[in-house]
Amino acid sequence: MTARNSRLLMMAAAFLAGLALCFGVVLIVAGRLSSPVAQQIAAIGGPFKLVDQNGQVVTDQDLKGQPFLVFFGFTHCPDVCPTTLFEVSEILRALGPDADRTRALFITVDPERDTPAAMKDYLSSFDPHMSGLTGDPAQIAAVAKAYRVYFKKVPLDDGSYTMDHTAIVYLMDKTGRFVSPFNIKRPTDVAVADLRRYL
Repeated sequence: MTARNSRLLMMAAAFLAGLALCFGVVLIVAGRLSSPVAQQIAAIGGPFKLVDQNGQVVTDQDLKGQPFLVFFGFTHCPDVCPTTLFEVSEILRALGPDADRTRALFITVDPERDTPAAMKDYLSSFDPHMSGLTGDPAQIAAVAKAYRVYFKKVPLDDGSYTMDHTAIVYLMDKTGRFVSPFNIKRPTDVAVADLRRYL
């Protein structure tokens, strides 16, 4: 067999393997296949103990019985975080009285700067149903790991720093189980209707 034929066979095998993987993921998402992959996808979230913007301890147990949205970010974030929190706020406002039956969590990935006081000041611009959670670096690292969130401190030329981080809004159900990433780029009424299904 020539080197060229061998490369073609390897490329064909890789393509077929990729096709099979994609097909499996589609079946899992459609709920027609049960596999360890599906269990790994759902293994997001878990126990935590943090402090909110009012200095009150909040744990995962406090959220039981109501669906909630979770977003990881930081108050010095220049664009993604305020934009996301604004869009989540619009959804909560559009829920009307039903907003009292859900929660939205903004968990910092920058506990060094994001004290409860800093979080309270920052969140004053957003819907009051939103809670800002912080803690010590070990607590933040643990909850980020539970939610499969990547974050990293990035030094800037002026001596300060910014944070790289995962920018996903997670939808959790009443039991604290991960449902799916929550698409906030949809029309507000569509997002509201989706969230209402879990109330």
